[in-house]
Amino acid sequence: MWLGEIVFWVSVAFITYAYVGYPLALRGISLLRTRRVEKADVSPSVTFIITAYNEEKRIAEKLENTLKLVYPRPRLEILVASDCSSDRTDEIVKSYRDRGIQLVRAPERKGKEAAQKLAVAVAKGEILVFSDVATILPELAVSNIVKNFHDSTVGCVSSVDRFVDQDGRVSGEGAYVRYEMFLRSLETRVNSLVGLSGSFFAARREVCQDWKEHLQSDFNTLLNSVVRGLRGVSDPDSEGFYKNLKDEKKEYERKVRTILRGISVVACRREMLNPFRYGLFAWQLFSHKVCRWLVPFALLGALISALSLAKYSGVYLVFFGLQACFYAMAAFGLVFAVSKPSFMKLSSFFVLVNISTLHAWIRFAEGKRVVAWESSKR
Repeated sequence: MWLGEIVFWVSVAFITYAYVGYPLALRGISLLRTRRVEKADVSPSVTFIITAYNEEKRIAEKLENTLKLVYPRPRLEILVASDCSSDRTDEIVKSYRDRGIQLVRAPERKGKEAAQKLAVAVAKGEILVFSDVATILPELAVSNIVKNFHDSTVGCVSSVDRFVDQDGRVSGEGAYVRYEMFLRSLETRVNSLVGLSGSFFAARREVCQDWKEHLQSDFNTLLNSVVRGLRGVSDPDSEGFYKNLKDEKKEYERKVRTILRGISVVACRREMLNPFRYGLFAWQLFSHKVCRWLVPFALLGALISALSLAKYSGVYLVFFGLQACFYAMAAFGLVFAVSKPSFMKLSSFFVLVNISTLHAWIRFAEGKRVVAWESSKR
């Protein structure tokens, strides 16, 4: 019985730390240590890189949006990195050549990062800005994000994610995204981000030189910055707007793919978990990424141990009953497409995220990795 109790309470403590303890610790550290970002109105040369694969339906809208960006035109280079698109994407991009947009086409389809690497190799800008086709940016997006590079300690900058509904109106991001954005603001204040928004981020040119075709570019760019003694920051004035996926199955697959790619990055660069070498950042990386990815195992540990202890103690019977009710409520919210109260939406999302994380671990254990990609249709 004592072993079951240890498993239960260690599991509960681990889950609590992953979601509550870490941000509380960051908040505590921020009272003693604050790293401000010294911004200024600067205009370094910028290369704006859009990565695309078979985006004939949306690429024109993205290019028109990009051409409206307010930034000194002689200092802004726009590249579209096509991952060997097989539809009319490249043809449409070429039609914008006289408006200053250049196409960089991969000779074969090797994945998002491989296409980006080709663009990085020919980019002329001091600052490289990366954006997905599905992300719509305000006119001052580039002007705002480059202000952060006036600070010589900043190696890369992440935007703030904003969701819009199918009519293009800004919608409620949900508790999870608000939580993530809050966490990023704390990390920026204390030391460095642990991850960037892949849909819109920027980095110094030198940070992008060691580009890995098989590693998630936004996450790896952040790690490259830290290795060089720089940091990643979140800029509240830089926003990227994109739509939620209509198809929940595709949204689930996107989550699995994103988590699997993240696990692969940490596995390849696990030396960055060494606190003797990377100090505070190693703790951040472990707490924000690794702990979050291990939560599904802690959830299973708490459920199974509570069930095994329920026959010996009424307290653990209650704990098991509470967990069973929570998962039943989440299952109802996932199965039935009805208007649901906020607490049910949150429980459903929490369970879905952890199921997708567990699924990603299974794929990782099977040796599966994500290289080729196809953007999610929103």
